[in-house]
Amino acid sequence: MMMTDEWMSIIEQSEILSDMLLSSEIIQEYRRANHAVYSDKKLAEAIRDFTNMKERYEEVQRFGRYHPDYKTVMKDIRIQKRELDMNEQVAALRLAENDVQRLLNEISAIIATSVSESIKVPAGDSFFVDSSCGGGCGTGGSCSCSA
Repeated sequence: MMMTDEWMSIIEQSEILSDMLLSSEIIQEYRRANHAVYSDKKLAEAIRDFTNMKERYEEVQRFGRYHPDYKTVMKDIRIQKRELDMNEQVAALRLAENDVQRLLNEISAIIATSVSESIKVPAGDSFFVDSSCGGGCGTGGSCSCSA
C-alpha cells in the first residue's frame, strides 16, 4: 500500500486526537488516581500480595476442592480482595478507569459511524452504560429507551 496524502491526513488527525485524549481531564484524573495508588508503598505491596494470591488461586482452581489448600486460599483471596475493594484510592482508580473506558468507547463509536453506519462497534459492559432503562430492557423501546 502506498502512502498518499489521504493517509498522511488520517495519520495527522489521529495524532491530534491522541494528543487531545492525553491532555483531557478524564485521562489526567486517571493518571492522578493511578499515581495515588502505586505511589503508596503499603497499597502497592498489598496489590502485589493480591496478585501472588491470584496465582495461587488459579493453581487451586485447577484441582478444585481436592487441592489441600483449597479452603485457605479461597478464604484468603476473598479477604484480600475485600480489603482492596474497600480502599478509597483503589475505588477512585476503578472509577477513573471506567471513565476512560467510557470515553474510548464513545470515540470508537464516533469514528466507526463516521466511516459507515453498518460498522458494528462493541457496546461494552452494559453494567457501566448510562441508559434510561438500565441497559437492555428487551421490550423493544416501550420503556422509552433508545433500544
